[in-house]
Amino acid sequence: METKRIEINYTEYGSKAEMPEGDAALLTKAEEMTAKSYAPYSNFHVGAAVLMSGGRIFGGSNQENAAFPSGLCAERTALFYASAQCHDEDVVAVAIAAEYQGEPVKSVPSPCGACRQAMVQYESRSGKPIKVILGGGDRILVFNSVSDLLPLVFDCI
Repeated sequence: METKRIEINYTEYGSKAEMPEGDAALLTKAEEMTAKSYAPYSNFHVGAAVLMSGGRIFGGSNQENAAFPSGLCAERTALFYASAQCHDEDVVAVAIAAEYQGEPVKSVPSPCGACRQAMVQYESRSGKPIKVILGGGDRILVFNSVSDLLPLVFDCI
């Protein structure tokens, strides 16, 4: 038996002013997308923005449904739309922001497992890392790869 360890590296910023301009702009788009969310049940409004290799940015927001499993998270909404519009391009970065009852969340919004798996699928498809930017409260976390959020990815088929 051998005990092993998984390490996750990320960069933490105290504000968008500290970030590279392009990353800050992508996070701003994600914040703007929270207003387009449909979240009458949870009041948890999530926005996502996806940067494609051609330079276009696509937004998405969570869409709830009375039949709870029928809704869709902001991350997958944005990713699927971006991929449908730019199917020959790679995903370069994804930014995520959230509000609860009209106020920015106090903690960093982290993607659910299904969104992590969807993001890592795009990373695997392109063979290139996708930057993940999570903005919330008084800090912003930036991961250089989706695999930092999902290190033991499902890719058996």
